[in-house]
Amino acid sequence: MRRVLVADDEENIRLVLGTLLKKAGYEVETVASAEEALTRATTFDPDFVLADVRMGGMTGIELCAALRTRGQDATVIIMSAYGSLELALDAMKAGAYDYVAKPFKRDEVLLALRKAEERETLRRENKALREAVREQQSFAQMLGKSAAMQRVFRVVEKVAGYDTTVLIQGESGTGKELIARALHDLGAQRAARFVPVNCGAIPGTLLETELFGHKKGAFTDARADKRGLFEEADGGTLFLDEIGELPLPLQVKLLRVLQEGTIRPVGDTRDKEVKVRVVAATVRDLEHEVREGRFREDLFYRLNVLQIVAPPLRERSEDILLLAEHFIARCNARLGTDVRGLDPAAKKRLLQYSFPGNVRELENLIERAVVLSEGQLLGEADLPERVREPTDMVAAILASGELSIKKTQRFIEEALIRKALEKTEGNRTQASKLLEISHRALLYKIKDYGLS
Repeated sequence: MRRVLVADDEENIRLVLGTLLKKAGYEVETVASAEEALTRATTFDPDFVLADVRMGGMTGIELCAALRTRGQDATVIIMSAYGSLELALDAMKAGAYDYVAKPFKRDEVLLALRKAEERETLRRENKALREAVREQQSFAQMLGKSAAMQRVFRVVEKVAGYDTTVLIQGESGTGKELIARALHDLGAQRAARFVPVNCGAIPGTLLETELFGHKKGAFTDARADKRGLFEEADGGTLFLDEIGELPLPLQVKLLRVLQEGTIRPVGDTRDKEVKVRVVAATVRDLEHEVREGRFREDLFYRLNVLQIVAPPLRERSEDILLLAEHFIARCNARLGTDVRGLDPAAKKRLLQYSFPGNVRELENLIERAVVLSEGQLLGEADLPERVREPTDMVAAILASGELSIKKTQRFIEEALIRKALEKTEGNRTQASKLLEISHRALLYKIKDYGLS
């Protein structure tokens, strides 16, 4: 039975509506003020709220906004004897579904509720459909319908059950830790701990004791025994992020652990056995680091038993809007906001932008837009300037925090090719002349960047 909460300071209106709605098959509660309605909604949990616009104290429109802020999902219908177009618009802006002018006929109220029921049924069906589609596009807390991400999902599912070392490579912000967690959650180690550590965030002098622990008295500040992260992760997974930052002396010790399954805490004379699955990640080209002598070749081959590449967001543009909607929903749940999505202009801008900061950059700009937005749809004006004006490439790169020349070169090339193709209306021969490259080179780059 659908529940209706009636809020009106006129007793006769409450009696009439209460009788009418009970006869129509609704469960009804009536209150004399918006404040009472706000309190009663918590326990009664109505499907619909019929609220007078003027009740002394909080108005019906303010009640509507307050219900939304508190996360109440009831459909609100505003009633008023002071009907005007402006008032109706204010009610809609506050989140009300419909507006009924007093004095009203009984059929008008029932018709408004029937329409609201139909709308609510359709909304729930759409939500269920979206969730079903999302389940098909999600995998172990990761989202992606693009071919690139579907390949990652298949590889993770295939290798998760094997107790072997995995190396994840990819740019900053592509979700390497999410992939590592998926390997853990789907593997035999899922009952034990997943322990992440950023090798680039801890000074080299401290990293050894963080990884392997130390004995009391091993050095001046060692006042007690300390368990290292390998022991903390015993039976589970140790995620070594930014493995390319590991100092050479520690690379030797890590290789020993991977080969022998034992560690030796600093200051100890005995080895300890540990059973840990190591998953490593890096933004660096480790093969290049090996050639330059900054990374041990034997450790590279020991880590690179199975390799997974996290694709950059610019190579999975089909996922941009899917991820944006996901981040909007997450912001709404965490911040109590009520943003319903993106308008067409905002979607177009996001799809045109190259995201040098990848998924992390998208998540941050969506949160900023949700907080600053004044409407229920994020518009182009809610997006950062670097997204609204993507031709300002230097500003966009600096704003993203990306300092890699290799990565930003791809970003600039793709932006110039897009611009040339737009200017020539897709004529690739003319575009290659504008870009001062051969037609063949342009075709190769179009394919490489996934442009159409």
